[in-house]
Amino acid sequence: MDYNFKTEKMSVGYQGVPLIENIEIGLKKGEILTIIGPNGAGKSTILKSIARQLTLLGGTVYLGEKELGQMSGRELSQKMAVVFTEKLQTELMTCEDAVATGRYPYTGRFGVFSKEDEAIVEQAMEQVHITEIKDQDFTKISDGQRQRVMLARAICQRPDILILDEPTSFLDVKYKLDFLSSLQKLRRETGLTVIMSLHELELAKRVSDRILCVNGTYVDRYGEPETIFQPGYIKSLFHIETGCFDEENSSMELEPAKGEPEVFVIAGGGTGRPVFRKLQRQGIPFAAGILYENDLDYPVAKALASEVVCARGMEPISSELVLKAKERIGQCGKVICCKNEFGSLEKANEELVLFARQAGIVFWEKEGYNKNGLAL
Repeated sequence: MDYNFKTEKMSVGYQGVPLIENIEIGLKKGEILTIIGPNGAGKSTILKSIARQLTLLGGTVYLGEKELGQMSGRELSQKMAVVFTEKLQTELMTCEDAVATGRYPYTGRFGVFSKEDEAIVEQAMEQVHITEIKDQDFTKISDGQRQRVMLARAICQRPDILILDEPTSFLDVKYKLDFLSSLQKLRRETGLTVIMSLHELELAKRVSDRILCVNGTYVDRYGEPETIFQPGYIKSLFHIETGCFDEENSSMELEPAKGEPEVFVIAGGGTGRPVFRKLQRQGIPFAAGILYENDLDYPVAKALASEVVCARGMEPISSELVLKAKERIGQCGKVICCKNEFGSLEKANEELVLFARQAGIVFWEKEGYNKNGLAL
C-alpha cells in the first residue's frame, strides 16, 4: 500500500530505556490518526519521537519513501510541521510575526518574504480566525488564541504531515469545532496527513480515520474508530472505576446514586436525560421506563438509574413488562413524567401515567422537584 507515513517496529523512550516498543503505523495521504490513552501512557513520547525531538530507540519512520533519519532539518521542516504544548519563545513579536516564522524553511538565508509568502501567511490566519488579533503582542494573548496562532504557523509551512499534541486543550467549544473542521478541510483540499493526541474521546471518534491506543507499555489497539470503540473497551483502557463511558454514544456519566429507587421516571425520545442527571446530582436513586433499547434516553438511564424497565427496539411492549413497571411505580411511590404527549408506540407509558394517577401516586414536576417530592 502507498503510505504517506509509516513506522516499522518503532520503539520510543527516554535515556535508552524503552517505554513502548514495536509501534506499527501506516497512514495514507490525507488520513488523520489520533493517539489516545491515560495520562503518562506515552502519547507525547510517540509524537516527540516522530518529530525527532527524541531519538528513536529502535525501528524506522518513513515520510513517503524516505527515512526520517536521513532528512536534513530544512527538508524535514518542509515536510512536517509540529504544534506542541510548549510555548514559543518570542520577543517583541506580533501574532502575525509568529505565524510568519512558519515560512522560514522556504525563504532562504536572509528570510526575505515574497508576495506568495505574505499571501500564505494571510490565508493561514484567516483559516483559523486570528486575522483580527494579528497586530497584538503574541505574549499577551490567551492560551486559546495562542494555540490558534501556532496552528496557523504550522499551516504556513505547507507540510505533508502535521503533528499536534493536545491541540484542543485550551480551546472553548466554538474553537474546538472550528479547529477540527479546519483540519478536515485541509486534509480534503491538500491531502494533509495529521497525527495528534487528544483527551476528548468523543472528538477523536468523530474526526479520526485511525486510532492508536497506548497504555504506557505497549500499543493496546490500532484501527478504525468503529473497531476501537467497542463496549467496555474505554473503561478497560483508562481503568475507569467510577462512572462510565458509553462507546457507542461517546457519552460520559458520573457514578449513579446508590440505594433503592425513590422515584420512577417516565421518559423517552431524549426527554429524560436532563432529569436523570439532575436526580444523580441530588443523590436521588431512581428507576426509569418503559424505554426501548434504541431510545435516546436509554444509554443515560442505563448508566444512572438503579433499574431500567426496557423493551427491545421496535418490538411490541408486553403486558408482563407493563406490569413490572407498575409494580416498580408502586414501590417508589413517586413519578416524574417527562412527556406531555405520547406517540403510537408509547401507549404503554401513557397507561403507566393513568395507572399512577388513579393509584394516587405523588407526581413530581419535571422542572423544580426536590427530595420531599413536592413541586417547587
